[in-house]
Amino acid sequence: MMALHKFSLKRFFTVACTFALFCAITWKSNANSTYVTNIYSTLTSDTVPPTKNKKPVPLKKVKTDSLINSIGDTSQTIDTIPGTTRDTTINNVDSFSIKTAKDTLDGPVNYEAEDSAVVLVPEKKIVLYGKTKTTFKDITLTAPKVQLDQQTNIITAYGATDSTGNKITRAKFAQNENEFEGDTFRFNFKTQKGLTINTFTKQSEFFVQGAVVKKVDIVTMYVKRGRFTTCNLDEPHFAFVSNRIKVINNKLAVSGPTHPEFEGVPIPIYLPFGFFPLSQGRHSGFLPPQFVVNEQLGLGLEGIGYYKVLNDNFDAIIRTNIYSYGSWQATFSPTYRKRYRYNGGITLTMQHTKTAFVGDPDYAVFKTFNVSWNHSIDQRARPGVNFSANVNFGSTQFNRYVPNDPRRNFQNQVNSSISYSKTWIGKPYNLTLNANHSQNAQTRVVDLILPNGTFTVTTLYPFQKKESIGAPKWYEKLGIGYSGSFQNRISFYDSAVNIKRLLDTLQWGANHRLPITLSLPSLGPLNVSPFISYEEQWIANKFRRVWNDNEKKVDTVVTKGFYTDRQVSMGIGFNTSIYGTFNFKKQTGLIALRHTIRPQFSMNYRPDLSKNHYYMVQVDTSQRKETFSEFQMSGNVFQGYSAGRFGGMSFGIDNVLEGKVRSKKDTSSDAKPKIIHLIDGLSINSGYNFLDTSYYKLQDFLVSLRSTLFEKINITGTAQLSPYAADSVGNRIRRFIWNNGHFSPGRFLGGSISMSTQFSSKPKDPNKLPQFRNNAQNITDPTVLGDQQRLMDYMRRNPGEFVDFNVNWQLSLSYALYFQKELKPDYSGLKNTVHSSGSFQGSFNLTPKWNVSANGYFNFESPNFLDQFSLSISRDMHCWQMSIGVTPIGPYRYFNITINPKASILQDLRINRTRSFQNF
Repeated sequence: MMALHKFSLKRFFTVACTFALFCAITWKSNANSTYVTNIYSTLTSDTVPPTKNKKPVPLKKVKTDSLINSIGDTSQTIDTIPGTTRDTTINNVDSFSIKTAKDTLDGPVNYEAEDSAVVLVPEKKIVLYGKTKTTFKDITLTAPKVQLDQQTNIITAYGATDSTGNKITRAKFAQNENEFEGDTFRFNFKTQKGLTINTFTKQSEFFVQGAVVKKVDIVTMYVKRGRFTTCNLDEPHFAFVSNRIKVINNKLAVSGPTHPEFEGVPIPIYLPFGFFPLSQGRHSGFLPPQFVVNEQLGLGLEGIGYYKVLNDNFDAIIRTNIYSYGSWQATFSPTYRKRYRYNGGITLTMQHTKTAFVGDPDYAVFKTFNVSWNHSIDQRARPGVNFSANVNFGSTQFNRYVPNDPRRNFQNQVNSSISYSKTWIGKPYNLTLNANHSQNAQTRVVDLILPNGTFTVTTLYPFQKKESIGAPKWYEKLGIGYSGSFQNRISFYDSAVNIKRLLDTLQWGANHRLPITLSLPSLGPLNVSPFISYEEQWIANKFRRVWNDNEKKVDTVVTKGFYTDRQVSMGIGFNTSIYGTFNFKKQTGLIALRHTIRPQFSMNYRPDLSKNHYYMVQVDTSQRKETFSEFQMSGNVFQGYSAGRFGGMSFGIDNVLEGKVRSKKDTSSDAKPKIIHLIDGLSINSGYNFLDTSYYKLQDFLVSLRSTLFEKINITGTAQLSPYAADSVGNRIRRFIWNNGHFSPGRFLGGSISMSTQFSSKPKDPNKLPQFRNNAQNITDPTVLGDQQRLMDYMRRNPGEFVDFNVNWQLSLSYALYFQKELKPDYSGLKNTVHSSGSFQGSFNLTPKWNVSANGYFNFESPNFLDQFSLSISRDMHCWQMSIGVTPIGPYRYFNITINPKASILQDLRINRTRSFQNF
């Protein structure tokens, strides 16, 4: 029986107070409990027991939202320390840091598999089957089979083989810009090290193959039994083979003893080491030469030099050509640039040419030079201001002695220009200053035009209101402008240059023009525009021709000074447009023809302010006289205005003819018809002078034609026709040419016609762009522009090496004819001057891998007719190309055969044999 105790008031009071105290403390607290079903084991759990006696981890403040999301219950805010008061207004709470296991990665590993994924919990491994994809940070791995070991952080990828053991699918590994393909990959996510078997990767333009590749970090790998090649086949046509290679991504590769291999056959040519640059940017280095053979210059090395990068703004190239007979050529090409400001480059070339050898009858020595400079500024540097330079000058015979370059050998005219322009923003002023240079290799005449300036004021409307309300008044459309130009010219022979002779040949002149225009309201379809213009010329020389009775010829007397000539013209012009359409009723391919006529008519008046500058002089022993202007001579920059008053009309008409045809591809009634241009423009212009006191009131007819036939043939033609007949020596007489009994549009005085066309087959692959395209007009960097220009020059010299096998055949044709009647030097009459030339260029594929191309230049005035002809044969050998070129006709004949890789990084690895011959 249990013993009874005496009631104690003191003990009862103590227990009651303690219970009341606990109730007061915890009456607002929540009861938090943890369920065992929410605790599970993961592959990232800590497999190592925690060490004892560790220092306490300091508390961290973390956002409540992240804790809520990690638990998965967003219905309420949870305090991380039980027993604390819940306060939903507090955003940050104290929390202990989470301790991670040693095998935990610093990022999530995402994986997917098309077939299945097997999780081996005891071994802590995951095996993926099918088309798998695994990503970790910047790493992507795809393979038919993948095994991920969490304990070691090693992922292993396997390729797939068929029943015979041949690989059908490789594992692919990508990290940043680096991609690898191989049979087996083993990679450690934590150490970033890996080992691959039978691996393929691309570095720059090189393909690297290795039996075993060890990746030691993100950018470095070692290759055992490796091959370097630019052939993208599994079994490349050629390669550089080495047992040991070290590759630094996008920088360089260094190897041990290296030898080439072709079609799997090793070539017994060993190098002690290999160095393969892989960097994409600019870097200094030597430029390898090319071996050539020239009949006049001997054996030679061309292009040997050095490229130096000074800094981000400057670099330079030095190149040298050396020949066995003693000839040499040195080129120094520095370039400069500043981003968003300007860029440019200079090329200095010295040429020392010796043809044949001492004692030979053809032995000769020539010293020539050439200087070129190009400069341009960025429009964003100074809005409204532009400065550009394209300078090319030197010895007139320089192009003639450039070896193995027929294009430059035939280039007789050399031009240069430097220009500066400024536009005042918000004001109507424009200023242009430029300097021009031209020299002719045949005549050896050098012309310098500097400075040449133009200042213009765009049309101003002085009566126009600043704030116009309603329709403007007619007088508010009255506009006035100004245009002025001046020019200085110096001409001399390159063999006789001194200051005194230069000053003697100095010519200068200026021209001023002040137009006033007025736009009147249209009279229905007729546009009316009155105008008035004042022009003035400043001239430096006056020429007077005098008949010399003793020598029976015309002498010329030149007087230097300051002379002026001026002209005033006024009139009113009318123009409109007339449209007409002719529809064809029959169901033919042609639906309709549309004819557009744009007639223009004006009444003009021009007083004879230049009559005092014209005179008549005897020109032969028969007392025949001709009228001349004292300003019209080749030495003057401006040559004055025409004589006589003009009070009459000027008229002209322009025609456009278009056709509408049915589409051949779509014969349905809803098919959209096609518009073809038959005549883009056919214009005829002339005038009639009522105030002319002579018989010749009707002006010459000026005819021009522009057309594109069948969207293939471009035709441009001009003609000048005189309405008056001529005598036996070519002088016009007082009779219309159509009054001789038969109709004639006029007596032909001169004109020109040019035609060009290009035909080609459809490309085999429409989505494939041409292999080589001239983009020089889109390039502004002088370094790239210079390289592009040199490449284009090389392409023109060796077209067989740049063949587009995507097009089966192509043909280009061009023809130009120029005709003019000119006054003979002895003033005895007119002579006919005719120039006619043509060219062709074409190629066709004999087979998908063989191509034949040819080009030639015709000169119909030359007794040889065919000035130059070149033929080339090319063979596409996948990663290599062979070309054979021959020029049997022309002053510069040559033969060459070249075998070279297609990759630009190996452009200097070529087998070349060249023989050239000159026939001046």
